[in-house]
Amino acid sequence: MSHTDQLSAASARAARLANPSLKFPWKTLGIPVGMALITLGIYRWYQHNYAFTTGLDYFSPEFQTYWMPLFWTQIIAIPLVGLVGVTYLWFTRESDADPISPQTELARYQATLGATALGSLIILAAVGIWVESDAAWHQVTIRDTDFTPTHIGLFYFGIPAAACAMTMGFVWVHTRLPDFRHRISIPLALVVAAPILIMPNLGFNEWGHTFFYAEELFAAPIHWGFVVLGWGFFGLTGFTVQCLAKMATLTRLQSD
Repeated sequence: MSHTDQLSAASARAARLANPSLKFPWKTLGIPVGMALITLGIYRWYQHNYAFTTGLDYFSPEFQTYWMPLFWTQIIAIPLVGLVGVTYLWFTRESDADPISPQTELARYQATLGATALGSLIILAAVGIWVESDAAWHQVTIRDTDFTPTHIGLFYFGIPAAACAMTMGFVWVHTRLPDFRHRISIPLALVVAAPILIMPNLGFNEWGHTFFYAEELFAAPIHWGFVVLGWGFFGLTGFTVQCLAKMATLTRLQSD
């Protein structure tokens, strides 16, 4: 090998070390997703064993024993986690004076899309566990009050947890990706707003069922709000396009 070839090979090795190839962040994303799926599995087991047999009446001692402790733990822990997470992300944010390399920025976009894909897996699992079980519960059990065993998981854990996670993701995107530091991603804002706006509709739904609409017809007008607000998740398509457009630019910069 000539001296020129040796210099070229050394330069190539140095370039690879300075710009390592992108790898999917399995540990960063896989561990939280794995923990979430385990939590969903345990919750599903608990509902399967007790939701249709124990504490069917809110005023029964069994309901206070088997379901209300979950309710109080969830409505305290989830907002607390969200508050701490958003505060941490905001106060550790980067400024324009701290530029990041195209390689790092591209890796962050890759992590963003990876989190989106794995988050979709969690939502699919949650829908199968809670929405399906809630529908089955109402078809075979008489509704009594706002609180039911399946609602403890769906309304007071699943949806608030999604709102909490998406809010933290919204803050991360707008503080860690330079392209969004000085502007708001409207599609992503629609995605985050979907579970947040669904929560007041939950209150209206429960109030209506308790006082003037006892029949559990899923196509009833009192349920339309869930569908309309759920359409906010379609904003994920627009946000994905925004990410891919920026990734295309960063890829051209890297190749140059």
